[in-house]
Amino acid sequence: MSKPKTPRILSETEAQCVLRNVRTSPRKLNLVAGLIRNLPAAAAVATLTFSKRRIAHDVRKALESAIANAENNHQLDVDRLVVTRAEVGKSIVMRRFQARGRGKAARVEKWFSHLKIVVAERAQEPAEPVKGAA
Repeated sequence: MSKPKTPRILSETEAQCVLRNVRTSPRKLNLVAGLIRNLPAAAAVATLTFSKRRIAHDVRKALESAIANAENNHQLDVDRLVVTRAEVGKSIVMRRFQARGRGKAARVEKWFSHLKIVVAERAQEPAEPVKGAA
């Protein structure tokens, strides 16, 4: 039996949003979450806005909620936010059946997922000087 996970304490420069019981499989949700990991928050929102995946709309709403939490609850600078973590976990599995021939049945599994998005404020790196400019 595994030990229960202790919740990770966020630092003062981090904010999060947790989305529970999303009606999509963890595998599909992780593909969308992988698109936004380690991106600046503005670029992540733009990526999700133009993604063709159905679940990208819900992930974008969760990301915007994390950004709003950072701005309103932690007084962080929105322009310096970066998506540090986008964690996907399993939730419940609804089991249904589909009738098949000769009186048999096949199981249909409807997967649900959890999503946690953590954004953090990063220090601005100084712009590199252009080579050849005097």
